[in-house]
Amino acid sequence: MKFPTVTETIDGKDVELMMVETWDGLYAPIGVRKPEGDGPFPIVLLASGNGGEGLDWLRDAFQNRGYITDRLVSAGYACAWLRYRTEVELGYNNGGPLVRDVRQGRELFNRSPLEYEDEIAIIDFVKTLDFVDPDRVGIVGMSHGGEMVMKITSEYHGAAVGVASEPASHEYLWLTPDETAHVNEETGLRDIESMMMTETEKVRRRIDHDIASKRIAGIDTPILVMGRETDELQGIFRLNYELLEEAGKDVEWVSYDHDLHGYLYPKRGADGEYDVNEVQHEAIAFVIAYLDRHLK
Repeated sequence: MKFPTVTETIDGKDVELMMVETWDGLYAPIGVRKPEGDGPFPIVLLASGNGGEGLDWLRDAFQNRGYITDRLVSAGYACAWLRYRTEVELGYNNGGPLVRDVRQGRELFNRSPLEYEDEIAIIDFVKTLDFVDPDRVGIVGMSHGGEMVMKITSEYHGAAVGVASEPASHEYLWLTPDETAHVNEETGLRDIESMMMTETEKVRRRIDHDIASKRIAGIDTPILVMGRETDELQGIFRLNYELLEEAGKDVEWVSYDHDLHGYLYPKRGADGEYDVNEVQHEAIAFVIAYLDRHLK
């Protein structure tokens, strides 16, 4: 079932808000912008962080992190900010592959879908839009969204290209944290915000290589991995790239020196203007050129 599209003006631009049915029948919101004309256009789906917050998050993203969508639309792309369900701590590792069965004429799952599976449902949905070229869908994810690019492309081949920007792939690579991470005593969940994984070789020694290799083996999507020189997880970002390269995958690496985690998505400053420096201009131009090679 498709819900009616609602068009809102956010930051002076028309944004089409849509509700996308996920695999278990719940709905995830997305916000879409597109160039002038009827298309069909290539489309780039933008993910950031670990999910939740729904329509309010989308409206804020277009209002305060809309610079990246301005650049994509100017380059001839439709684009969408995505919301998906909240990340489940170690849900990907502990839950195992999703098994879908039927009971009493209705679907039965062995576990709830996870956030990256919502994005797969969204990819399939946008391919049905009349202004989208279904063969030219790109996915860009930052931080946990970058790890989602890895999870998606390991088992789904419907995206033409992926960009994993600062991918926090500790779960995907089955990383054992060191003493810089700890468990939150109140919740029993891991607190890895202060985890220090700057050195690639340190990270390489702490992952499960058999599991990581099996996951990476399923990838046949071209992927650009982006690092950040001063990030405490730079060793994870770089190893994410190196393992793909060692497995013979179509992968490229680029890294920039910037103080903002999520530099690919510039933020609006206190003065109401976007705070974008030359590093970000260069990084965004690099990503658009990479997308152009695969989507145009």
